[in-house]
Amino acid sequence: MTPMTDWITAPGLTDYDEALTFMEARVAAIHSGEADELVWLVEHPPLYTAGTSAKPEDLLQARFPVHAVGRGGQYTYHGPGQRVVYVMLDLNRRGRDVRAFVQKLEDWVIAALAEFGLKGEIREGRVGVWIARPDKPALFDGTPREDKIAAIGVKLRKWVSFHGIAINVEPDLSHYGGIVPCGISGHGVTSLVDLGLPVGMGDLDLALRRGFDRAFG
Repeated sequence: MTPMTDWITAPGLTDYDEALTFMEARVAAIHSGEADELVWLVEHPPLYTAGTSAKPEDLLQARFPVHAVGRGGQYTYHGPGQRVVYVMLDLNRRGRDVRAFVQKLEDWVIAALAEFGLKGEIREGRVGVWIARPDKPALFDGTPREDKIAAIGVKLRKWVSFHGIAINVEPDLSHYGGIVPCGISGHGVTSLVDLGLPVGMGDLDLALRRGFDRAFG
């Protein structure tokens, strides 16, 4: 039977350390059977996080607080205008397959973007969801330019997931200038509003909610 999954949308900006503490407790409760799964939708104040593969040289300028965390991946940015989706699901009941789980996360984001007429894509060797930018000049080696619109970084504890996805709705994209996002140079970052779409946070939340059962049901 498919587990019950709660949804919570946090008001305002959520302190990052408080979010980590909350997730730790919820993951433990899910594993022990004391709580249902949870999709937690938040926004954070401006900050950088360093995943387990982060390289010191990719922190170009510590403009904002830097948090070393145990999720997979390298440096990324969180801030107002970005929807962070913390996904606490019990893979003991959904199949202990990390690769399949990450692919479901990617497919979920791609389906949500498709509701706004965007074609999100994944690339071998580059985690996250990307948007082709034929309107921008190619890279120096002729590679077509692509911009990242969503980052993915997860952690598992006793096969319960936490951390998750960050999707750019309307963040200040200049804030990415302090890091090499996910260790990838050349390609840039974008957002729904940067792409000319009048999409608000609530619109994205509804698209994610509609697509969740299709991705994970």
